[in-house]
Amino acid sequence: MRNRSSIFVRSMVAYWCWIVGAASGIAVRVIGAKRLQWISKRVPMEYLFWRNLGIVAAVAIFAWKARGRLGCSQLFDRTHTKWDIRKAVPLERRMVYDNGLGQTPLMGWSGWNFYECTINEKIVYGNMDALVRLDLPSYGYNYVIVDDCWSAYKRDKEGNLRSDKKTFPSGMKALADYAHKRGMKFGLYSDAGRMTCKCHRAASEGHEFRDARTFASWGIDYLKYDNCFHKKNRPSHARYPVMSEALNKSGRPIFYAMCEWGEDHPAVWAGKYANSWRTSLDVKDRWPRIELLADDNNLWASYAGPGGWNDPDMLQVGNGRMTLAEYRSHFSIWSIMKAPLIIGCELRTITKEHLEIYKNTEIIAVNQDSLGIQGRKVSQIGQSEVWAGPLSGDKIVVAAWNRGWKRALITINWYDFGLEPSVTASVRDLWKHEDWTQRQEDGFEVEIDSHDCGVYILSNISMVELYFNSGG
Repeated sequence: MRNRSSIFVRSMVAYWCWIVGAASGIAVRVIGAKRLQWISKRVPMEYLFWRNLGIVAAVAIFAWKARGRLGCSQLFDRTHTKWDIRKAVPLERRMVYDNGLGQTPLMGWSGWNFYECTINEKIVYGNMDALVRLDLPSYGYNYVIVDDCWSAYKRDKEGNLRSDKKTFPSGMKALADYAHKRGMKFGLYSDAGRMTCKCHRAASEGHEFRDARTFASWGIDYLKYDNCFHKKNRPSHARYPVMSEALNKSGRPIFYAMCEWGEDHPAVWAGKYANSWRTSLDVKDRWPRIELLADDNNLWASYAGPGGWNDPDMLQVGNGRMTLAEYRSHFSIWSIMKAPLIIGCELRTITKEHLEIYKNTEIIAVNQDSLGIQGRKVSQIGQSEVWAGPLSGDKIVVAAWNRGWKRALITINWYDFGLEPSVTASVRDLWKHEDWTQRQEDGFEVEIDSHDCGVYILSNISMVELYFNSGG
């Protein structure tokens, strides 16, 4: 009996060693690498084989899980989603505080990506003038947004927010009035904590209703609401609805943009309260960050729709650290994902090439399409990807995105988004602004340069009978 018990115990311990090792590949963030090493060293020598097997499995699993962060996630991947794109329907949204805004993704300008905390009212006035001079409001860019560092470090004697007298001596109401006179809207930044993120200025936690009334009295049309220095016992889903209620009781329609960084999966719950919500880290003018944000935002595609949008952060086109091809990809994928299109560069010195990207009316039309269904990744072979989404008028937008370092031939298959192979369609290239002379059947192939993206509209689709039942 004792021997049988001993064998059973030994077997269970060996099995446990293997499970701990293998599971640590996924749970290593919780257990920690040093703790895992401590555990493995204290396994008896007779279980050395099982320990080593577990550790090898853990390393393999962890490497596979981490491959995206290491920049090699697409090297060996081959995925096809079989999204039945023609059955996709707009998301039915039930907002607790419906302000009627955000029926299409917001478009505008913000100085944060270029200036951060060196912003001042002269810069803002200058870029408002540049927006008008470049005729950008007619393309849809009609919000002017001042991010962090506009407010004073402390509130006034009555407890109200106030602008920094050194950098914004005219005050926020003067800026808002100037924007309104020029046919634009004006937005500000605050934080769902006691201080703002970058410069530690006065923020709005505990002052939501007072601040919402202040914003309304200044004529504010948009609020970006950040996530720093908050009380640790108050999670995002407890803090952000408070400002939503405050804004909707302020007496003025104010677009509510949650900047929660995706920490508490806001796409799942924020649609009841906000018009947009950040899904990931801050954007950088670097190609790997653009890829990362696109992948993160893609995860939440089914939660976006008219009135509330996934937000992978602002645009970097024009800030000079990426190539034109990379900027085209950035703008293309953001547009297909129905992300807010917020220009993040200095408009007074923007180049012609970068301005042409921002002014591509056909790409903008994809972003602003009234159907309001976020496009998503539908296939991936290595570093070649196909993204697609439905549009109004029985059309489909398709993007061929080459994330690799070499020119690639990318295949678009009808199969990947629910069309029968016998279907034919007319194709228009949105970057070349050209209609293809021949209708395409069962798909098509295009050569795309490194880090570039081709965007195409499929129209006059000859057959609508579908055979996938995955739904939208």
